[in-house]
Amino acid sequence: MVYPLVVIPTPVGNMEDITLRALRLLREADMVYAEDTRTTAKLFQAHDIQAPLKSFHIHNEHSVAGELASRVERGERVALVSDAGTPGISDPGFMAVRVCLERGLEVTCLPGATAFVPALVGSGLPCERFFFEGFLPNKKGRKTRIEALVERDVTTVLYESPKRLVKLLGELQEIVGGDRQVVVARELSKKFEEFHRGSVVELLSYFEENEPLGEIVVMVAPQEKRESVHVNKYKEHNFR
Repeated sequence: MVYPLVVIPTPVGNMEDITLRALRLLREADMVYAEDTRTTAKLFQAHDIQAPLKSFHIHNEHSVAGELASRVERGERVALVSDAGTPGISDPGFMAVRVCLERGLEVTCLPGATAFVPALVGSGLPCERFFFEGFLPNKKGRKTRIEALVERDVTTVLYESPKRLVKLLGELQEIVGGDRQVVVARELSKKFEEFHRGSVVELLSYFEENEPLGEIVVMVAPQEKRESVHVNKYKEHNFR
């Protein structure tokens, strides 16, 4: 029997945020590929999981994806996890899924934790439609990308390093001015979870004085709809 590769979301903070099905499949796995085995080992210890672990991260995913798929082909129960959230969403995972599918193998992805959903819903910004960007480029093309994003008429969701948060808010102020509403969510589901809501200039001032720490999700409010003005193109002409 050939089992599917199982992609399993893991908690973004609170160790209790994992499904019963995910725990069962991790316990049944012959091999679990993890972004950082040390991080996943803590999850395993918290839930008494004994499955073996092997690294699958951004620096080795091209070489290890084939090995992972071969295990699935041999009938092993193989699971894939990242450090936090759902593999493939701003985390390694896509390559493993693609290689398995190219070999005609099945892939199952469990529903579960991902950081941007609770951040967006709890932000208070419109969330019936949104654009998930994930991490912006660090250097090349960064400003151009931000300019394109802030013109959208839906809430934009970004992941950002705490070391670059002040830089991002400064870039937003330069591009859209200080009045656009922004929400910064940090340490979701953890003891020090916080939401900071306000204008660009208000949050920039706050985080210049208070060093941001932890995992951060940034939501930028939509571009306000401009009122369209109807122009009668025949008004200046005397048509009879």
